[in-house]
Amino acid sequence: MAVLDSRSGEAEEIESAPGARAGECHLTILMPCLNEAETIESCVRKALGSLERLRVTGEVLVADNGSTDGSIELARGLGARVVPVSERGYGAALQAGILAAKGDWIVMGDADDSYDFSELAPFISKLEEGYDLVMGCRLPRGGGTIVPGAMPWKHRWLGNPGLSWLGQLFFHAPVTDFLCGLRAFSRAAILRLNLLAPGMEFACEMVIKATMHGLRITEVPITLYRDGRSRAPHLRTWRDGWRTLRFMLLFSPRWLFIWPGIAMLLIGSAGMLLMSGGPLAVGRIQAEENSMLVCGMLMLIGYQTVFFGLFTKIYSHLIGLRPEDTRLERWFRHFSLEKGILLGLGLLLCGGILLLVAVSRWAAVHFGTLAGDELTHRLVIWSVVATTLGIQTVFNSFFISLLGLRGVSPRK
Repeated sequence: MAVLDSRSGEAEEIESAPGARAGECHLTILMPCLNEAETIESCVRKALGSLERLRVTGEVLVADNGSTDGSIELARGLGARVVPVSERGYGAALQAGILAAKGDWIVMGDADDSYDFSELAPFISKLEEGYDLVMGCRLPRGGGTIVPGAMPWKHRWLGNPGLSWLGQLFFHAPVTDFLCGLRAFSRAAILRLNLLAPGMEFACEMVIKATMHGLRITEVPITLYRDGRSRAPHLRTWRDGWRTLRFMLLFSPRWLFIWPGIAMLLIGSAGMLLMSGGPLAVGRIQAEENSMLVCGMLMLIGYQTVFFGLFTKIYSHLIGLRPEDTRLERWFRHFSLEKGILLGLGLLLCGGILLLVAVSRWAAVHFGTLAGDELTHRLVIWSVVATTLGIQTVFNSFFISLLGLRGVSPRK
């Protein structure tokens, strides 16, 4: 039987499980595998036992990422089906496994024996209730249990709680344990999400996109056990933690660009206004023209950062990374290139007028030294900021209109 590789698009031959034909498999228990000879047999046995106890037609599918320690032979010897995946990576293995799965439902979990595949009944019960994604929860605050020594302290107290909290904050995901590797889902629903991440960030991509697309999500408490391997895990704490955080930020333009941009814009504007009439005294600190220049810089950076957030939202919508956003559509109905140009020209006009006033004051002293004339200096700062904002607005409006030609249009 041939299956399409999830990343390369090439067809690969895979071994079919005895007695499992297309259309007769209800549940696939999927395990990504890379040199798990010490634990793969235990995991496969537990998974096969679950299928028997649950009385569902199913298969155990191992997505092998290039094992050289005999893991493939051990899994096949117990009756598991093996999908060879040429592209390395946790996400790449799972994507290929999901594509190759014959079950309408899929339960996925690591092949290191840290998850108990014999305790899948709660997951299946939630799927039967109509949920699209059922997450396991290892964290005690979600009812889960972590056996002593099963999770490094950095992951237990920093990484998993911190990234899960950010996932809830950024995306309002109804999930306590964002990165739990044991989860069950509807194959058809997850395939619609167009998951792309080849690495460890695949785990959070599934939750983020499921939330954004409005899938029904729930959670069941589980126990995380010490894995049965004698070697170090494939997970690299700081590298994979950063990749997951980076992925979350890239999928949340509001928190990466828009909110920080608005904050800088407001702080800069407030400082500029407060120092427009003269020095600003804050305790022993005397904020003068140099401080006003810094506030002007914050205004400019914040303004452009907000536009970067808007560009990102539009582009990610166009290429299908994010679902349709009704707020973005409403904004586009009110936006037009002409309005953006007019706003930009208005800011340029204000900047030009302020510059003329400053030059006239300079001319009054025969273009000599402006020692002590703080107002003229402040007028020049405002002129530079307003002119730059005007230029930014004009060019940003053209760029947004260019993006709009690809499908998000004011006239759509």
